[in-house]
Amino acid sequence: MIKGFWGKLKKPIMVLAPMANVTDCAFRRIIAKHGKPDVIWTEFVACDGLMSRGREHLMIDLKYDESERPIVAQIFGSKPENFFKTAQLIKELGFDGIDINMGCPDRNVEKQGAGACMIKNPDLAKEVILATMAGAPDLPVSVKTRIGYNKNMLAEWLPALLSTNLAAITVHARTRKEMSLVPARWEHVKEAVQIRDAIQTGEDKTLILGNGDVKNLTEAYQRVEETGCDGVMIGRGIFGNPWLFNKDMIGQEIPTPQKLKVMVEHTKLFEELLGEHKGFELMKKHYKAYVNGFDNAKELRIELMEKAENATVVENIINDFLAKNF
Repeated sequence: MIKGFWGKLKKPIMVLAPMANVTDCAFRRIIAKHGKPDVIWTEFVACDGLMSRGREHLMIDLKYDESERPIVAQIFGSKPENFFKTAQLIKELGFDGIDINMGCPDRNVEKQGAGACMIKNPDLAKEVILATMAGAPDLPVSVKTRIGYNKNMLAEWLPALLSTNLAAITVHARTRKEMSLVPARWEHVKEAVQIRDAIQTGEDKTLILGNGDVKNLTEAYQRVEETGCDGVMIGRGIFGNPWLFNKDMIGQEIPTPQKLKVMVEHTKLFEELLGEHKGFELMKKHYKAYVNGFDNAKELRIELMEKAENATVVENIINDFLAKNF
């Protein structure tokens, strides 16, 4: 088993979830500056796309900055040969690790036999993992998945994954059928740890990370205590809160002016790094989270939604708001 950077991390390991159209290179750089987690993931990228003529349009999703290390590239697909070639590419790009998405419930992803669909095909899943390892033999490979497809299948699914000696497995504590419509059931993360411990012994065990409904570090540490998992992946809690993983800020409220200034900083980075590649509407999605929980927030949010079209306009709106209210 090649653990790479994973073997050097202090437990419990706190990591940022990969989220499509959210954790792009601009947002990740802001997070790395203001509250860096132990590990950062890219958004997921299609292996088939990377191995097609459309590769150049997807390469922006694999853009990263040195400040983000250790940085893991997340990929999805169902063709082992494309995982092999993609792993070679990821190694060339200098990433610290590779993660395979085997949990995404998106229908378009599943139509390709990828994402959560992999849970129904353990043999192909193992083939894909081994092809990835063969393509980048020096990089640690991990998997993000769910507890099952229509029901809890950890007793069959997890041993299949563990048999490939992955560096880490992130277990989202819901089935594919449940999407995010029910509360995450963390007792199944504990079950995953127990299954792992029954199969593997010694220092080199595959790390088990839990995922689902964790809003902050305090909750994350509680989940580690309850389940015995090696760490926690946090996703939606990061919206509008780049300080989420900053241990010095636990329990503290971020002053509104500081939050709005970082929002402007985020916007400028988005324009600089992604302006030619992605629509400004993606950036505006973040404003709903940043502009929340203070006096006149609703009015400011409406103004941003109606008028924001570039970083200069956003900065002017925020400067005007701060001058009038703080």
